[in-house]
Amino acid sequence: MKFNDALKDIKIYEAGKPIELVVREFGIAPENVVKLASNENPKGCSPKVVKAIADNAHRAFLYPDDSFYELKDALAKRFNVQDENIIIGAGSDQVLEFISRALLTENDSVLMSKVTFAMYEIYAKQMGAKIIRTSSYEHKVDEFIEAYHKQKEQEEKPKIVYICTPNNPTGDATSKEDVLKIIDAVDKDTMVVVDGAYMEYAAAKDEKYRIEPNDIMGFDNVIYLGTFSKAYGLGGMRVGYGIGNAPMIKELYKMRPPFNISTLSLVAAIEACKDEEFVEESIALHAGQIGRYEVFAKENGFEYIESYTNFITYLFPDSMNSTEISDRLFKEGVIIRNLASYGMNAVRITIGTVKQNDRFFEMFKGVVT
Repeated sequence: MKFNDALKDIKIYEAGKPIELVVREFGIAPENVVKLASNENPKGCSPKVVKAIADNAHRAFLYPDDSFYELKDALAKRFNVQDENIIIGAGSDQVLEFISRALLTENDSVLMSKVTFAMYEIYAKQMGAKIIRTSSYEHKVDEFIEAYHKQKEQEEKPKIVYICTPNNPTGDATSKEDVLKIIDAVDKDTMVVVDGAYMEYAAAKDEKYRIEPNDIMGFDNVIYLGTFSKAYGLGGMRVGYGIGNAPMIKELYKMRPPFNISTLSLVAAIEACKDEEFVEESIALHAGQIGRYEVFAKENGFEYIESYTNFITYLFPDSMNSTEISDRLFKEGVIIRNLASYGMNAVRITIGTVKQNDRFFEMFKGVVT
């Protein structure tokens, strides 16, 4: 069987390792496994969401309301936009897929930072598009503008520019001022994707990094992406959204399959929208714990990237090896994300509960000493 040639150059996305794998391979009891690899909310999700799912479990045999009226209405009120400006996806990465399928061909290219969310590349390559990267993992304005215009001069102008802020998997953020500079620098027939999956954390830490959908609604070529997987704690329910001008959203709807999130996912997201107090508590827990990771790095002789997310990235010197460290921790029941596949001698660690973080520090010291 012959598959599309475009698939030859695509690496399969490496998801965070599950708790079940540790239990199967090493016989560690599930309650003794600490998963700090996938940036899930350590508080779980809102108790109100849990109750809503339980109350509606008997409706699991029914398809959801495919208009997503209640959810779109809640998001519209939250962000001061209209329902017609919103598209719902099975995670914000499904909206990324819609964008790639709607815009890209094998003659196109896309622009992104050196180290960023892997699905940008995967979806683009599925369409046969060429990947252009800046030289830094940070979203440096000058590098983006220079790379864009260099490709334009070569008649390979990028069709999509991805701005992931805060950036995954590094945790750094790009200010609203710099994001707008990049948007202003590209042509109006280039789509700019502002991926704000971790925006709640950045906005709480420093207002200059807060980007709201309304900040980009004046641009016909810009879309904002958000998700319920992080601060809202609904990673397992797979609900995300895109917000942009109505004509753009209408075109993306042509890519959307029917009933693309489940009935219970829809219930969970609607209820999550009502409980902002839970989000505030989640961010407070994170803010109270991340400083421990910064101190720990300094005490143990390695660097970290200042984080505007619910995780932190540790950068190791040559005397330490991220793969060895990750593998040894994994065998002890502590799951973190090795970034060797991104070309970095580094690991990404989700900031957990006090107990989870205590276990990480204890196990890490045992691994490196």
